[in-house]
Order: sequence, then C-alpha cells, then structure tokens
Amino acid sequence: MSGDFVPAPDSLRWRKYAGRDVIPLWVADMDFPAPPAVVAALQSRVASGLFGYGEPWPSLIEAVIEHCQREYGWRIEAEWLVWLPGLVPGLHLACRAVGAAGDGVFTATPVYPPFLSAPDAEQRRLLTLPLVRHEGGWGWDFAAADAILRAARLLLLCHPHNPVGRAWREDELWQLAALAQKHDLVVCSDEIHCDLTLNGRHTPFAMLSPEIAARTITLMAPSKTFNLAGLGCAYAIIPDAGLRRAFRAAGHGIVPHPNVLGLTACEAALREGGAWRLQLLDTLRAHAARVEQVVNALPGLSMERVEATFLAWIDCRELGLAQPAAFFEQAGVGLSDGAAFGSGSAYAQYVRLNFGTTRPLLDAALERIREACARL
Repeated sequence: MSGDFVPAPDSLRWRKYAGRDVIPLWVADMDFPAPPAVVAALQSRVASGLFGYGEPWPSLIEAVIEHCQREYGWRIEAEWLVWLPGLVPGLHLACRAVGAAGDGVFTATPVYPPFLSAPDAEQRRLLTLPLVRHEGGWGWDFAAADAILRAARLLLLCHPHNPVGRAWREDELWQLAALAQKHDLVVCSDEIHCDLTLNGRHTPFAMLSPEIAARTITLMAPSKTFNLAGLGCAYAIIPDAGLRRAFRAAGHGIVPHPNVLGLTACEAALREGGAWRLQLLDTLRAHAARVEQVVNALPGLSMERVEATFLAWIDCRELGLAQPAAFFEQAGVGLSDGAAFGSGSAYAQYVRLNFGTTRPLLDAALERIREACARL
C-alpha cells in the first residue's frame, strides 16, 4: 500500500483531533483508498444520475454467494441474505428478534462496544464473561461460559474478535456450538473482519453443521476489508426461514435499505478486489509484526499476536496509569480507550491501536509511544 496519504476532509477519525498534533489511530477504518475497481464502479453509477430506491440485483447477490464459496468453502443460498445499512443495526435486530424483554444476551469481553450497548437498547439483559489471557493469546473459559449461558437466549459472537485480534479456531467454535445447542441459543456471529484473517482461512460459525446454521445469524460486510464504511452496506446470512422472518420483522419501519452506492461498491469489491486485498494483507501482516515488536519491547506494555483485523489490543497496566489513552493522546497518539470495551473500569488500562495506516504514520506514532513511555 502506498505511503502517500491525504485524509478526507469529512473523516470521523481525522476530524476528532483537527488542529492538534495527534496521529489518530482509534476508530476502525483505514487510511488506504478503496480498490480502483470500486472507485470506477462508483464513478459509473454516479454518472447515471439516478439515485432512486434500489434493491440488490442478481449479479450482486451472485457475487456474495461466489465469495462465500471461494473464500470459505461455504455454500449459501440467495434467499438466506438480508441486506442491511450497516453491521451495528444487525446486532440490534438480532437482540430484538430473539426472546423477549428481559431475556439474557451473552457476549465475551473485551469486545466491540455495540455488543455491550445493543442488548440494553433493545430491552434485553446483558450477560458478560471475560476472555482469558494465557500464554499464546486470548481464549475462552468454556466452563464459566456454560454456567452463564443457562440464563441466555442469544449469544453475540465476535469472529474474528475485536479488539483482541483472535481468529477463533474450529475447535473453539465447536465448543461454543456445543454450548449453543445445550442451552438452545441463537448465535449472532459478527464476521465483519473475516477477510482480514492474516494467516489461514476463516471458518464461518454457521458452516460447522446444518444444525448450527439453523440457529445462526451471520453478519458480514465489505466495509472493513475494502475501507467502505461510509457507504452503508452490510448483509446478514440466515439459513433458517423462521429466524430470518423474525430478523426482518424486527427492523420493519426502522431500518432503511442499504445505500445504492454501497451496493455498487460491494459487488465491485467482491468481484474485482481480490488482488488489492492480498496486497493489503501483506501490508497488515508487516504492520502487525512491527507493532508487536515495538510494544513488547517497551517496559510496561504488552500485547498478543494479532491473528486477524488491523487492530492491536495493548495492555498498559504495568505503566501504573489510571488512563493510558489520555496519556498517549497528550503524547500525540489518539488511541481507543479500553474502558469502552467492557463494563466499568475492567479494561481502563488497555488501549486499542489501529495499524491500518501508512507505514510512515505508524512508525511516527510508535516512536511517540516509545518516547512517552521513556518519560515515565
């Protein structure tokens, strides 16, 4: 990926620190322009001058089906698709569609903040369990999960997991699947980072077996992989007809159709963005290795290897700071505050770093972090 970069004037990530000497490595979008094929498709669509109501067309639907088969070996059907204006609405719809007010919704922390806010917003009861950090990375305490899941109706799974960067192995998925069957749970699997698995092949949770597929809502989107978050396009894959009807009904009159430009970009990305994605993965692998090298060499900081995503979850507890995110912001690096990824102050001494930027910017940010730590 090119080292040349000029931020868009309306960029949420960059505008947060406008007028300040702060490198923004917080919210999860990247500093890489979308694939040329996507840009060309959008230019052609805009040139038509027609922006009325749209709906997904056959070649777009076929592009999603072919992508799932090619990338994961997952055979899906056209009728399983429910199109969305974003992945977060899908989390809310899953909470609305499953169970009733007061029912339990389970997730593992630290986790993408909407996993924590969606259940309460939809009158559900949030149940959480911390992931366990052990030698070799973050993982599940399946025995503890078993005890908590007795009170749940829905399991919100982040796969790959944001922010810890785990690409869950198939044996781990099977253990979760066994718990879902034991407790008769619906599983909503957020797989938005699935095409950013840095090594190996992603296994969709619903692909484990037909029985698991029947209780799974899979959420996917081109936005993270191809840097298209501002175009508002995602989709749910729901094999079970009854669950699909409930999911659709939950959004009736509330959730709008996807943006027609987002749909256009989605097809172009899935059909013609493959070479661009491979180049991106090479860049992200190098950036992940660089962040890990620097962070783990600094006294007071540590992190585990990133298996997927362009996000690093950094443990700052040994620095002895109450608010490391604020400390690094003062040093000129804007990171996500770990407190947002759990309940209370459980992760207040962690930060999340977005390394989906150019190498010069990343190196400058890492040097500022190193200098700030040296001053303590």
